[in-house]
Amino acid sequence: MRVRDLLARKPSKLVSVEPEAHIGTAIALLMAHNVGGLPVMGADGSILGYVAERDIVRAVRLHGGTFHALRVDQIMQSAPLCDADDTIEHIMLRMTMDRLRHLVVRDGDKIVGVVSVGDIVRYRLEELETETGVLRDYVAAHRAAS
Repeated sequence: MRVRDLLARKPSKLVSVEPEAHIGTAIALLMAHNVGGLPVMGADGSILGYVAERDIVRAVRLHGGTFHALRVDQIMQSAPLCDADDTIEHIMLRMTMDRLRHLVVRDGDKIVGVVSVGDIVRYRLEELETETGVLRDYVAAHRAAS
């Protein structure tokens, strides 16, 4: 399975934030869409970075009560990118090795979505349920034939 197939199972709307937005805006978007991070996009649709819950927590720790005055571009990290044609196995390995929770997906020059560890866990659970069902059917058929 490819990343594009995984994205096809998710809601199609890409939620992003502008670099000049205040942290409060990013927090509101995270909460409203129940996501753990946001691609930071330029007006031309280019990817400029990524802001995750971790970045916001770090900002609170480093800036205390003044963190609300910060802008997204002051706390964002570089965007962790993958390609829509990457395999699920490849991104699972990359996310594990690099300790990433999210990958921003590009298809050519266009950003098309974000995949999370949760998306991959959900996919693997469905895959395991299917395999379990096939094995149960095989065992039942084998017993019936005996």
